[in-house]
Amino acid sequence: MKADDLRRNVANAYTRALERSKKSSKESACCEAKTAAGSASEFAGYASEIETFPDAAGMSFGCGNPLAFSEIRKGDTVLDLGSGAGFDLLIAAEKTGPEGHVIGIDMTDAMIETARKNAAKAGFSNIEIRKGLIEDLPVEDDSVDWVISNCVVNLSADKNAVFAEIARVLSPGGRFSISDIVVEDLPESLRHHEAAYAACVAGAISEAEYVAGLERAGLAKIRVSERLIYDEEQLRGIVASDLMSAELDPTALDAEIKALCGLVASIRISGFRPEQ
Repeated sequence: MKADDLRRNVANAYTRALERSKKSSKESACCEAKTAAGSASEFAGYASEIETFPDAAGMSFGCGNPLAFSEIRKGDTVLDLGSGAGFDLLIAAEKTGPEGHVIGIDMTDAMIETARKNAAKAGFSNIEIRKGLIEDLPVEDDSVDWVISNCVVNLSADKNAVFAEIARVLSPGGRFSISDIVVEDLPESLRHHEAAYAACVAGAISEAEYVAGLERAGLAKIRVSERLIYDEEQLRGIVASDLMSAELDPTALDAEIKALCGLVASIRISGFRPEQ
C-alpha cells in the first residue's frame, strides 16, 4: 500500500475512534465516563494526569507515557509527534510552565480541532498545534529541547525519515522520549492487514530495528527504559476494536489475536542529539 493510502486509512481510523470515544463519554454518567475514558490511559502508565485532564485522557490512544519521569524544565520547548487529541500536550505544557512552548504535530483534522479545544478548556496559552507529517515536520532546525511521541511512529511508512526529522529539529543536547509499539516476527498475513496497521501492530518494527534507526539518524545514548510484552487479554483491549471493524468472524478474530501473543510490546525509548 502506498504511503498516502496508509496515511488516509490511519486518519480515517483515528477519526472514527475519536468519534466513538466522544459518543461513549456522552452516553455515560459522569463518574462512569471518567472511569471508562481513563481506562486506556491508565493502562498506558498515566496516574494523576487522568484526574487532572480527564476529557483529554479519554481521547488518548497511546501505548505508554513518554513524559513519565522526564526531566522537562520550565521554559523548555517540547514537540509532540502525532499529538492526537492533546493529552500529552497538556501534561507537557504543565511541565514547561507558561514561559515554555509546546508544539503538537498531527495530520488528522478532527484530532487537531479536538486538541485545540482541549488546550483552550485547560487554560493553556503555550500550546501550538500545527498540521503536518512526522516524516516532514513543519518545524525549524535545532529549535526544540524535547521531542516526545506516543504510539505514533509505528504508523509511519518511512520511519527512517521520522528518525532523521527528530535529529534535525532537536537542538544540540536536546532529548527525546518516545513510547511506541514494537513487534517481533509478525505473521506475514498480519503485515498486510489494514485494520492491524491502524491498531499499531502491522506497521511496527522490532526493538532492535528501532534502536538502529535512531542511531543511524545520529542520535546517541539510546536506552529502552520500559518494556511491556502484551498478553492475550491486553491485546484484546488494544486491537480487538480495529480488527472487529474489518468484519472478521469471531473465530478468525480470536485466531488473529492469539497469533500476536508474545510478539507485541510497548516500550519507552529515549536518547539525545549530541552537542557535535
